[in-house]
Amino acid sequence: MTLTFNKALYSNLLSEIAPKIIETEDEYESALSIAERLTFQKERTPEETALYKLLVTLIESYETEHYALDESQPHEILQQIMESSGTRQADLVGIVGSSGVVSEIVNGKRSISKSQAKALGEYFKVLPSLFI
Repeated sequence: MTLTFNKALYSNLLSEIAPKIIETEDEYESALSIAERLTFQKERTPEETALYKLLVTLIESYETEHYALDESQPHEILQQIMESSGTRQADLVGIVGSSGVVSEIVNGKRSISKSQAKALGEYFKVLPSLFI
């Protein structure tokens, strides 16, 4: 059974919710609340799904503008992985180079080469692209 999109029902939903560009934290919280309700609603109608997608787009736009995450540097990612896995710099000697090279990489004084990124990816069982 194929459900058809009912424009009148969608218009009613839009007038009820009145979605617009999110400019305040209150508007953001309100949109999140509605989106969350729609996320867990069983058997959403096509109209509700369209409204949900619109709200998610508006929420993502607000979050990108107001909650932007700084992009981590490869050596910072390496430091985090090492810390969480209990890995010491000495453990990486021979994986990416001498103790001096490992120290320079971990401290961000030397960039990680593609071959070193691949070796680190294999060692930590993560994507090598994290280190490039």
